[in-house]
Amino acid sequence: MKIQNKQRNALKKLFCGAAAALLISTAAHADYSSHPGAAAFVKTMVEKHNFDRDWVLAILKQAEPKQSILDAMSRPAESVMTWGRYRNIFIQDSRVTQGVEFWTEHREALARAEKEFGVPASMIVGIIGVETRYGRNTGSYRVVDALATLGFDFPRRATFFLGQLEEYMLMVREQGFEPFSLKGSYAGAMGFGQFIPSSYRAYAVDFDGDGQVDIVNNKVDAIGSVANYFKRHGWRYGQPVVSSAVLKGDVDQSLFNAGLKPEKTLAQLDKAGIGSDRVLEPSQKATAMKLEGEKGDEYWLGLHNFYVITRYNHSAMYAMAAYQLSELIAADMQKVTTP
Repeated sequence: MKIQNKQRNALKKLFCGAAAALLISTAAHADYSSHPGAAAFVKTMVEKHNFDRDWVLAILKQAEPKQSILDAMSRPAESVMTWGRYRNIFIQDSRVTQGVEFWTEHREALARAEKEFGVPASMIVGIIGVETRYGRNTGSYRVVDALATLGFDFPRRATFFLGQLEEYMLMVREQGFEPFSLKGSYAGAMGFGQFIPSSYRAYAVDFDGDGQVDIVNNKVDAIGSVANYFKRHGWRYGQPVVSSAVLKGDVDQSLFNAGLKPEKTLAQLDKAGIGSDRVLEPSQKATAMKLEGEKGDEYWLGLHNFYVITRYNHSAMYAMAAYQLSELIAADMQKVTTP
């Protein structure tokens, strides 16, 4: 198969260059192959997944620690920003205009993804716009460096990121990628839609039929993969995402921001003084949100599809930004396509 040949070639290149690379390595680069946690990781890759031991050690030996990654993990934007500031980062006229351009350029793939997966083209474009500004900013860290740094030097989440490093090695073997060629975010997310390795393996798809799943370089695969992610997490086509909340008198503030998952029905929330500004089925479940906007507090009701967006990134502000960007892009796209 083509992928198997590419895989073999990639492995040959790695081994041929490994010796030279190791000779010129400096003391400034930590050697993760001798890290106290490396032995258990290597054993897993060899015994569980049948990897060559020397191959895994070569990867760990060449992986470089990045203090900037550890610093970034300690200050995620969602924990230090108000909704007003956060929104301004991701929703600007330029990002909306670029979204229309991306949609126009990939109209056929987006229409096909909407039909096959039941996810609106606008939502797919919105996600890619928030994640990477349509591929303009996919990350500058080598994925190997990010995952090794966090897996071996970030104890609080070491188990998770060592698991992602395991998934990454499986992914590059399956897709025939050169292990050090892929770059991404400080958390090891890759491509137009910023999938971590486990999500890449679980949800990314070969949407253009070329025999390789590539969301790093292939926009069509990225479009289909984002749509598949949403479908697999339960997106309900044609259903609303959010509704503005209407407060009726004094409301128990503990009802707001209690969690991302909708737990109370709209009827229950209405009885507690939190109504909807639109007519919705009272039995629908929602989560009540209070967000600090530029002009004061905003009150929202997040419905099932809103929760699905938060499966992509577990943040109410993220989901709101992605949805609002998608709506603005859709509105401008309508202007472009309407005679």
